[in-house]
Amino acid sequence: MTISNFLTPSTFLLTEIPGMESGNMWLAIPFCCMYVISILGNSAILFVIKAEHSLHEPMYLFLCMLAITELGVSLSTFPTALSMMLFDSRKIRFDACLAQMFFIHCFSILDSEVLWAMAFDCFMAIYNPLQYASILTNPRIPVIEPTHVSGLTVRSISLLLPLLILLKKPSFCRSHVLAHSFCLHPNLLQLPCADIKVNSMYGLFVTLATFGLDLLSIILSCVMIIRTVLSITSKEERLKAPNTCLSHICAVLIYYIPMIGLSMVYRFGELASPLIHVLMANIYLLVPPVLHPIIYSVKPKQICRGIHKLLTPRRTQKTQEVLHMVEQLVNNSLDTLHSLLSSI
Repeated sequence: MTISNFLTPSTFLLTEIPGMESGNMWLAIPFCCMYVISILGNSAILFVIKAEHSLHEPMYLFLCMLAITELGVSLSTFPTALSMMLFDSRKIRFDACLAQMFFIHCFSILDSEVLWAMAFDCFMAIYNPLQYASILTNPRIPVIEPTHVSGLTVRSISLLLPLLILLKKPSFCRSHVLAHSFCLHPNLLQLPCADIKVNSMYGLFVTLATFGLDLLSIILSCVMIIRTVLSITSKEERLKAPNTCLSHICAVLIYYIPMIGLSMVYRFGELASPLIHVLMANIYLLVPPVLHPIIYSVKPKQICRGIHKLLTPRRTQKTQEVLHMVEQLVNNSLDTLHSLLSSI
């Protein structure tokens, strides 16, 4: 291996799930199913909200943003994960690895920021519904939402670009084998043999400035929601208010518990089994995009009605075609029977 390869490796090697190297095809089936559910589920939410004008409200537009970010996460990990399982293609170029790392972390940060925005939106809707309705009117939503999205995107990109620059500098003289079937920043920090204190400190700063602040804001929003609910005098309204945010609370737990677990494994689990690292990373990147569309499709009645409304016409048309075919078959059978009886 040449000195240039030590300084800047041309390729990295992706890793399969430890102990399951011989069953790639069988392992690819559940992974394919999870990716299909994630992509189709989030695409369905986008399609339903776009088609139904009654869903053009802040809560559902935030849900659109969440679906877009989770599509981004799924599509960022999809190529390398399935190409390795289906075609045993383990190599990934250094620049492609950095690009994948950038998109995975960028969409993950956006995911966290959208969950925080949804928590604050939920708090405002419960705390002061009259003021909430007067501020976020339908004419203002198309102006506020793109501005909010642009601000979140610029923040994520500006925080992540220095990570790419810092990873270009250290020499990778250790193993070029990654711990996952995709590229993550904590994993790449384990490979250089030079001093990576600056990289590690800046990575911790980005984590605290994004996920840490978002989680703190979500917790504060939940505390304020609980205080607001407890201050409601009507028992019926007190029981009704938490249902507004129940699906969002489930989504937050599904997202942050694996993320915190993965961070703990990389920070303090140096002696942990490689299988733990792989499972935590896959759970963090695969489970939320799969479960979030299911949660938001089952709990909010408006989404359920939108999906039902879109599927019902197709189902009715197919049902009518089947009934027409059955009717023709029955009529032909009766005509045949009638002709046979006439001949007798």
